Amino acid sequence: MKDTIQSKKFITMILTIIITFILGYVFIALEKQLEINKTAMALVLGIILWVFSLHQTTLNINTQIIDHLGNTAEILFYLLGAMTVVEWVDTHEGFALLTRKITTQDKRKLLWIIAFLTFILSSILDNLTTAIVMVMLLRRLIPEQRERWIFGSIIIIAANAGGAWTPIGDVTTIMLWIHDNITSINVIRHLFLPSFTSLLIPLVITTFQIKGTTQSQPTNDSATPLAITRKEQITILALGIGSLLFVPIFKDLTNLPPFMGIMLALGGIWIYTEILYNRKKDISPDKVHRIPSILAKIDYPTLLFFLGILMAVAALQVVGVLDQMASFLNDKLHNVYFINIIIGFLSSIIDNVPLVAAAMGMYPLVHTGGVPLSGYMMNFTTDGVFWELLAYCAGTGGSILIIGSAAGVVVMGMERINFMWYLKHITWMTILGYIAGISVYYII
Repeated sequence: MKDTIQSKKFITMILTIIITFILGYVFIALEKQLEINKTAMALVLGIILWVFSLHQTTLNINTQIIDHLGNTAEILFYLLGAMTVVEWVDTHEGFALLTRKITTQDKRKLLWIIAFLTFILSSILDNLTTAIVMVMLLRRLIPEQRERWIFGSIIIIAANAGGAWTPIGDVTTIMLWIHDNITSINVIRHLFLPSFTSLLIPLVITTFQIKGTTQSQPTNDSATPLAITRKEQITILALGIGSLLFVPIFKDLTNLPPFMGIMLALGGIWIYTEILYNRKKDISPDKVHRIPSILAKIDYPTLLFFLGILMAVAALQVVGVLDQMASFLNDKLHNVYFINIIIGFLSSIIDNVPLVAAAMGMYPLVHTGGVPLSGYMMNFTTDGVFWELLAYCAGTGGSILIIGSAAGVVVMGMERINFMWYLKHITWMTILGYIAGISVYYII
């Protein structure tokens, strides 16, 4: 009788945790309607779920919190370093050096140039920063707003596709890479063509929807004159991109966590910046952009949002909810392709960070240890099919709906793209590209 009561209490509390997580996520999704910042709701959700989980596990709860906080901190410190490097380059107008090279007036050529440039940039930078840079360029090139909606939609697709095929291109690939689910060389080798295909199909279709030439050209005038020379701008751009590319090399050479590589790179550019401005004595303070002033521009609410979400998912893992979900999917589907296709479609509605975090909790990384594994279990080893396909599906699936990714949300806000317009004109071609990319991965 006592066991039955305890069992009912356990089930009730697990249901409470699941319902709380779902409600929390609904509140986060309705951020604009509720006018409450999603970061605040994510932090509250994360802590409440850990409070609920206090008596639902036989493990030491404090030890569990420290373990999961350590994993989360690796991601947060990496993002902090990467965001600072990107902001440092952008503040010194390093990216403007690239965008000003675009001189074509043919709209179709311009569409392809912007798509490819976005695809490449987002493989190095985060897709949010890439989308902002490209939309700012687009405004100088395409004066008609409705036409910019088509270009902006391609920017969203290209940014998400570009972020899926490198270990540093998206938060989700960073998460998988940091935890050794994927390795840098293999994820590039196996996901480049699928990701490129997911962009190519919508790009080809969209090409037939536009014609003519542009009536404006990008200017070379800087709104705020900088205190550095063009040569120093080029050096900053090269150092910024080089710093980001250095991190996977550092990890492969030392086996140390990626956040240590990005912090080493950040320290290096910090020293360079100090030396640069120490040599320029007679300049006004508003033209000096040292690293402390760059750090003040970082989007800390986003970092805290990731903290809340990742700790919330960790709580679900501790109480066994994710294990039960994994068992259900295995029993009903038992196919890593179908499972990831579903995750990809979900990422068009739900942020891909908690989705990937949940998948990592549902399907722990399998280490062979020299023991032969079944064909199905091999999908969950380092560079296994499940993890690589998860990186692809979670990244590119976010383009299916305009609200499915950070890039989509920011372009939607900057260009005021109508949700229903995107659903009617862009979603169907994005789905074609998404499925085609999976087919290419299967063939490879």
